[in-house]
Amino acid sequence: MTHLAWPFFEDRHRTLARQLSTWAEAHVPDDEPEDVDDACRDLVAAMGEAGWLRLCVPAPAGRHERLDVRSLCLAREALAYRSALADFAFAMQGLGSGPISLFGTEAQRTRYLPPVAQGEAIAAFALSEAEAGSDVSALATTAALDGAHYVLDGSKTWISNAGLADHYVVFARTGEGDGNRGLSAFIVDAEVPGLSVSKRIETVSPHPLGSLRFDACRVPRTALIGEPGQGFRIAMATLDVFRTTVGAAAVGMARRALAEALGHVRQRELFGGTLADLQLVQGTLAEMATEVDASALLVYRAAWTKDAGAERVTKEAAMAKAYATEAAQRVIDQAIQLFGGNGVTAGHIVERLYRDIRPLRIYEGATAIQQVVIARQLLNEGARESGRKGEKKGPA
Repeated sequence: MTHLAWPFFEDRHRTLARQLSTWAEAHVPDDEPEDVDDACRDLVAAMGEAGWLRLCVPAPAGRHERLDVRSLCLAREALAYRSALADFAFAMQGLGSGPISLFGTEAQRTRYLPPVAQGEAIAAFALSEAEAGSDVSALATTAALDGAHYVLDGSKTWISNAGLADHYVVFARTGEGDGNRGLSAFIVDAEVPGLSVSKRIETVSPHPLGSLRFDACRVPRTALIGEPGQGFRIAMATLDVFRTTVGAAAVGMARRALAEALGHVRQRELFGGTLADLQLVQGTLAEMATEVDASALLVYRAAWTKDAGAERVTKEAAMAKAYATEAAQRVIDQAIQLFGGNGVTAGHIVERLYRDIRPLRIYEGATAIQQVVIARQLLNEGARESGRKGEKKGPA
């Protein structure tokens, strides 16, 4: 935990990281469960009882006045080091309630956030569709105003906690404008008629995932988050906070792979010495450690920038997410190589990490999409800078 000495953190962050790491080692199973749904429910309940889920929402239900991104990142790093499923359960409590935390009314916050923080309710974020994953402007699910209600029709897929959640934040087209300008966000309780789980999806890293169907699903106008047409802004602002935390989870997995590899090479004997004596192995370890630290620096730079008051950290979050997830994949792959046959044996920790890290390079924006985001931000910044220079020069 030497990175906790970095100037990005305050003493409260260092205390949090150490306490949560200790708690996770004692309370989070270090294996894959037979029943993922039951395991997620148990993890949410345990983290709620221990008070960790209070990091996922703002006060008064939460620990801080507003979401503290550094705390969220440190929590995800510590949990992912121990268990990808525990990290998932924690992260979804934040992401699934994030739009309510950031844009919800007082009544919405009072109703939904305390149960999430206490681990008594499970949250979900329903944005993706079969033909609208990376391109949010292509969303086809509609929400038509009908008196005092909105009527939702359409489908969502790749939805984490599908069938497990007590409420979903659903993004649908309300038609205030074309593309991104015509989207809105709604809170849909799981028991509302017209909402169903149409399919469960199995992935290489087991967690609750599935598709939702909305058939004349009526929700009151009070279920609208923010204003009509603000859905894209709400989604992007939420991802602006939680995308950085995906990078933190990747850092946690990479740190675990590095720690396992270090332990292995120190004791694995061959050629009259240990693996650690070989210069090629030492070079591999050096590359792994450098990738871990470089990832952490990008992650906590983005988190600190947001916590310091930046309205948006789109570029910084995209850099952190893209680099950390790709680097973690490389680090874990190198750990498998050092373990040899054991590394590809089902049930081995690095084999599990290899499966766990792969989805992180896709969800909340695949790496290629993050590269597009970064490039567009750079181009926009360059255009603004050119405009300012032109203003200073004045007319010719």
